[in-house]
Amino acid sequence: MRTTLDIDDRLLAQAKSLAAREQTSLTRVIEDSLSSHLKAVEMLKRRAVRVTLPVYKGRGGLQPSVKNPSTNRAMLDAADSDLPV
Repeated sequence: MRTTLDIDDRLLAQAKSLAAREQTSLTRVIEDSLSSHLKAVEMLKRRAVRVTLPVYKGRGGLQPSVKNPSTNRAMLDAADSDLPV
């Protein structure tokens, strides 16, 4: 696919120099560099640390004003009520 890119002059000069040293095309250098970067980003995503959220294991329960905890409406109504918590 053909496309147009705006690349910093110094970066482009370095890429051209690398292409000449490796006896390859500028296109190949850019493709390889982009591919390496995308692979590195994917590896970082895979290595992301999973966060374990704390779970409250104490006693308690729902307030008496919550009639049906399986509906959003009941939970919203309970949250809006003026009953003491």
